[in-house]
Amino acid sequence: MSSLIRLVSDCPPAAEIVDVVVVGLGVAGACAALGAAAAGAETLALERASAGGGTSAMSGGVLYLGGGTALQTACGFDDSPEEMAKYLLASVGDAPDRAKIEAYCEHSVAHYDWLVAQGVPFKPVFYDGVSGEPPTDDGLVWSGSERARPYCDLARPAPRGHVPQLEHQAGPMLMRSLLAAVERSPARVAGDVRIRALVREAGGAIAGVVAESFGEERFVRARGGVVLATGGFVMNDAMLAQHVPLALRCKFRVGAEGDDGSGIRLGVAAGAATLHMDKASISLPATQPWGLKRGVLVDAQGQRFVNEDAYYGRLGELALFQARGRAWLVVDDAIFEKPDYPRRVAAVAETTAELARDLGLPAGALEATLALYNEHAARGEDPVFGKQRAYVAPLVHPPFGAFDCTTDASIYAAFTLGGLHTDADGRVLDPAGDAIPGLFAAGRCTSGLAVGGYSSGLSLGDGSFFGRRAGRSAALAR
Repeated sequence: MSSLIRLVSDCPPAAEIVDVVVVGLGVAGACAALGAAAAGAETLALERASAGGGTSAMSGGVLYLGGGTALQTACGFDDSPEEMAKYLLASVGDAPDRAKIEAYCEHSVAHYDWLVAQGVPFKPVFYDGVSGEPPTDDGLVWSGSERARPYCDLARPAPRGHVPQLEHQAGPMLMRSLLAAVERSPARVAGDVRIRALVREAGGAIAGVVAESFGEERFVRARGGVVLATGGFVMNDAMLAQHVPLALRCKFRVGAEGDDGSGIRLGVAAGAATLHMDKASISLPATQPWGLKRGVLVDAQGQRFVNEDAYYGRLGELALFQARGRAWLVVDDAIFEKPDYPRRVAAVAETTAELARDLGLPAGALEATLALYNEHAARGEDPVFGKQRAYVAPLVHPPFGAFDCTTDASIYAAFTLGGLHTDADGRVLDPAGDAIPGLFAAGRCTSGLAVGGYSSGLSLGDGSFFGRRAGRSAALAR
């Protein structure tokens, strides 16, 4: 038997018996604890760090919510659960979990109201001009590719990035509010605790955890179940090498120390299935400010591979997994502007042929790409990728330049998307699709809403929403 699983019969008497044990106290764990406590369960949240927060407290704080929230309405935008679901089903990857997406969209307005009730503040002001967290404390932003093709043809666009009221980086504000709500709830919290194993009944049900604190182990029994909310595995090189090796090229990994895959390994040891372990969110902020969307992003063959007005998470995903991290943003003198993020200018030349030579691209490839692009851009059109007219301009004014968007020289912000297979109520499933009794999970240790395509705010939205559901499910199982 795996060292990550122990039988009840092999454990000493339980040092503590509760209804629900929550493992991890980021956004998913905090909301799981709140969900379980609200259902009347005696709840204990165990966190490996000294205090809660995790990666969620290091994030920009954007939550992807919609369907007609009070914030969207206050900012003058019309949205519906149906349009939100259309966008997500089209954009989040090739094998979306329809049940999760439909539940999330149907209840997104209520979830926003719940977050507000927990003390999370949102300023009713829309901020245009960035993708993701704004430099102000405004509450609503575009945070995906809703206005870019093909998605704008499939669903009515609406901004759905809901940002707690704090300038620049709202993750700390979000987690302060949620952790304060946990403190006000009946749930209890213990820090500096590592989970060494799940405890299983002879019949297979998960009955608790073996917890270690300052070198001492103890068995904590859970009448209803254990909720894993331990984060992803972006900090585990071995797991990345096994499942998503290209992510090892990314210079910036979005994660706390605890994003080492520990919860996924615990679940697998208990018999859980995993999904989409080869998927990751890869952000390449090459088009901030948005005027740089008028440039042309090309790969090592000098070919375009995406419409440049797409969300920078889509740019990064395609640049890494399709272009293998070899990409350059080509601009001319008319559209050049200083990027928001430090990025090396790979080459500057008076002609596109010279630029291609300096970049080491195949002879004639970049010239042909730009000739086709410019021919249609002169009429404000982009028939190849359908970029919005506002960002279509012929690149004909020398000198020409290329921003280095390779993994060697640019910011590729990565975190994993794959994890334990769960249903829409947070129950962990085995390879046959059956729920493992007593085992629940939420957040980045699961395969959630995004399964290969990402919009800012899906992790925090997913983790908070399904965290609540997992906590409630565990409470009802007691």
